[in-house]
Amino acid sequence: MKFQPDLLDGVNHITRFDGDSLRVGAEVFRHSVVVPWVGAVRHWPVVAADALTEAHFEALLALQPEVVIFGSGARLQFVPPRLHRALIAQRIGLETMDSGAACRTYNVLASEGRRVVAALLLPPAPD
Repeated sequence: MKFQPDLLDGVNHITRFDGDSLRVGAEVFRHSVVVPWVGAVRHWPVVAADALTEAHFEALLALQPEVVIFGSGARLQFVPPRLHRALIAQRIGLETMDSGAACRTYNVLASEGRRVVAALLLPPAPD
């Protein structure tokens, strides 16, 4: 018997994460990103959890997710609730974990057909 994850047509799937880059499908990203369950992966102009603002989370509302998975980088770093007040007000769940765990969790939820968005912090690329 062969075990393979279910992949839904048209749904984004994170195929690789190595700490400083990730791959969604065949496209490689070396900066922080927002990965919606469907549609284009977007650059997220944040390089560290302490640089986050309310506006970063408010921008996720346009994607109309039911849950947001926040990947805080190499270490787990919680975000103060005041920063994600807009998500709370719309009853959108927010789960925080390190970026590797966030990628895995995103894939599970996306394969279930959930309206999930991963907001993933990656370190800035070296110059």
